[in-house]
Amino acid sequence: MKKDVSYSDRFGKFSENVLYQSLSPQLQVSIRDTGFRHGLSYQELRQITEIAIDLDMWGEPSLIEQVRQLESELSSEGSYNHKKMIIDILRDRWISLKQQETKYGTPNSRLNNRPESRKVIASDGDQNIFGMCPVASDRTVCCNLMTIDAVQGCGLGCSYCSIQTFYTDGKIVVEKNLTEKLKAIPLNPDKNYHIGSGQSSDSLAIGNRNGVLDAQLDFARSNSNIILEFKTKSKNIEYLLKTDVPHNVFVSWSLNPQLFIEQEEHGTASMTQRLAAARALADKGIIVGFHFHPIVHYQGWEKDYHDLIHKVLTGFSPYEVGIVSMGTLTFIKPLIRKLRMTGIKSKVLQIPMDDASGKRSYPKSTKKMIFQFVWDEFSPWHNKVFFYMCMEERELWEAVFGNCYENNVEFEGALYQHVSSKMLSVE
Repeated sequence: MKKDVSYSDRFGKFSENVLYQSLSPQLQVSIRDTGFRHGLSYQELRQITEIAIDLDMWGEPSLIEQVRQLESELSSEGSYNHKKMIIDILRDRWISLKQQETKYGTPNSRLNNRPESRKVIASDGDQNIFGMCPVASDRTVCCNLMTIDAVQGCGLGCSYCSIQTFYTDGKIVVEKNLTEKLKAIPLNPDKNYHIGSGQSSDSLAIGNRNGVLDAQLDFARSNSNIILEFKTKSKNIEYLLKTDVPHNVFVSWSLNPQLFIEQEEHGTASMTQRLAAARALADKGIIVGFHFHPIVHYQGWEKDYHDLIHKVLTGFSPYEVGIVSMGTLTFIKPLIRKLRMTGIKSKVLQIPMDDASGKRSYPKSTKKMIFQFVWDEFSPWHNKVFFYMCMEERELWEAVFGNCYENNVEFEGALYQHVSSKMLSVE
């Protein structure tokens, strides 16, 4: 009887766990009953809850099915200590799934996975819109990107994106007094700046709503010592095609194979649409860039990235392209928890996670392999386009590129010099 009371007390405390509360009622009951039958500890309850969520996200047989099967098999074998064996087997299966290359099947209609629409509102709050890139870290090689939070919140719905951990109210907020705030930014006239506007939202997804693009274009015109980057996964370039774009503005696209876009980037433009949009702006004389971020290690990734890079190499001149960056799936712990609580179908957490300078990502050996592959595929553009890694350690730079900048200031200056020189050449 004491065991039952002890478990009841233990489970009562555990039932307040936010991940457990995010589960369906059926799965909650299953975990509660499994814990009761096997006298699971608080940590074991937490672990099988995480496993249950991941199995559901990844489209694997549910925890309920697997526990029933294991209990039946172990009982028929006359095995003892079911608790330890069940936990160990579940954990081993879960780890095994993460160690394998992720396997994507044929996706359902993207319409079934599109994110809920978000209301766009204007705000004249007193929040600061200018600062360092939110993922900047002194533990990785950093380009010292400065950011403008002209828009906060994103409606595209990429399953891996950290924006959803910062803006959770279901709204997209546009700065009402953006022009005034941009004019008030204390830029040093003797310093050069690389500034991006796509870190707290997609730069182009809402177009020029509330004059958000006009304000930033005027800001670029007024500050010849900056290069301003619009970063996007959209095809929404109509306004840029019909307006005067200053020479110190460039537009970059995050690129991934179409299979990954269909599975994990649900509200975004297709790969073909992104490349077509980039081509249209390049034809207008605007420098473009490409971010291969996140590069994802899934079954068939080599062929898909080879084909994608071939499209880029054959569709653009290196003199039209300012930057190509590389990065991969990298998570902060709050994002992992947030993803598990959303109930989405996604395989972005089905990877072996190692420490990555305080975050969680692929092991370095996997990163080196995928970055080396992409770098080698781009060999015709070596020394013609500025390549770099985003949020990666010096060790990986040296392993893949064969060198690394002495410090972040040198990195920042090299990027600015390369991109700005191409902007001047197309004037």
